[in-house]
Parts: sequence; C-alpha cells; structure tokens
Amino acid sequence: MASKLEKRSVLFIATDGVEQVELTEPWAALEREGATLTLAAPEPGKIQAMNHFEKGDTFSVNRTLSDISAADFDALVLPGGVASPDRLRMDKRAVALVREFLEADKPVAAICHAAWLLVEADAVRGRTLTSWPSLQTDIRNAGGTWVDKQVQVDQKLITSRKPEDLPAFCGRIVVDFAESIREDKIDTALEQSFPASDPPPGPISLGRVRGDSEARP
Repeated sequence: MASKLEKRSVLFIATDGVEQVELTEPWAALEREGATLTLAAPEPGKIQAMNHFEKGDTFSVNRTLSDISAADFDALVLPGGVASPDRLRMDKRAVALVREFLEADKPVAAICHAAWLLVEADAVRGRTLTSWPSLQTDIRNAGGTWVDKQVQVDQKLITSRKPEDLPAFCGRIVVDFAESIREDKIDTALEQSFPASDPPPGPISLGRVRGDSEARP
C-alpha cells in the first residue's frame, strides 16, 4: 500500500533559533508517509536549533531560499521558535515564498511564532488562525481572527499554538496535505486533458461521438 505522501515534496523554511521539536516532529511525521523533504534557509550550511532557551542540535540546509520557488514543492511547513520566525520575517525572499505558496493555493502549515511570517506576507487578512498567544494582537491588527485552539484550519492554512500541540498538528498536516495535494493533482490532470477551450465531454457530445462512429462503414 502506497504511503499517503509518496512522491510528494514538502518544503520547510527555518533558520537559526528554530524550536527543535517544531522542526523534527513534523519532519518525521511527513517522512513516515513517504514525502520528499527539503530544509531551506537564507544561507547554506547548518542552522542552530533551540530547545526553548538552550542550544539543541544543528541541521544541514538542503537549499537556500534564493534557489527555490513555490512551484518546486507541493506544500510548506513553517516551524516556530522565537528567533527563527523573527529573522525570517525580515527576509524578503522568505516572505515572498510564503506568499507564493498561498497565492498558488498550496497547503501551508505554521506553528507557534511562525505566524509572524504569515502576518508579514499579508496572508492572515480574512482568515481564522491560531499561534503562540503573544501573537494574537499582531494577527488581529493584520485583519485576521485569532482563536485559542490546538489546531485551526482555514482552507489550506493549518496553524497550531505551541510544542504541546504537535501531536494534533502533525496528524492534521499529514491528512490535509495528502488530501489537498491529491485534489490539486486531479485538477491539474483535468486541465491538461481538457483545456478551457475544450470542456470535458458531456452526454450530448458523447452521443455525437458515438453517432459519428456508428455512421462510419
């Protein structure tokens, strides 16, 4: 039986100061389901993760932000921690990438302080989301509605509050990423098979095709 996310690519964006479990647990959950994962950061090399206020492990960067686009991936995960999202929201390419994913209607998941990137990308206006509680004023000022929930889903945007929410967050991104990506692949296949100028055949056109075929010797 094929894994839910086999042959699907998911991008993680993070930098120094990322909360380690908010990077590693979603990564492990998606990896178990067969997803191809990429960690991107502003600079090549390694990033330093944190366990709250203590240094954690370092993680190798696969790609730099300048080398990628949303078109290369099926979904996006934004881990939290305080320092990583705070640095990334000042990085124009990071903000642009977040906006690209949302404008392309691709699934995006953000936990904890990663909602800062959504605010900076002007992606919360008219949406309902959650985050680390201290961000609620920022979200409301940017036109969003903040709720205090383990996981909040608004269309293809999935958000959570904190590390304690990770089991619910990881479970939801696996299910929703798989479903959203599957629907996108079906839509793409239909568009390629039936361009806008050639709508899918309905009963009438099928009947005409059948009639023409039967009329031939």
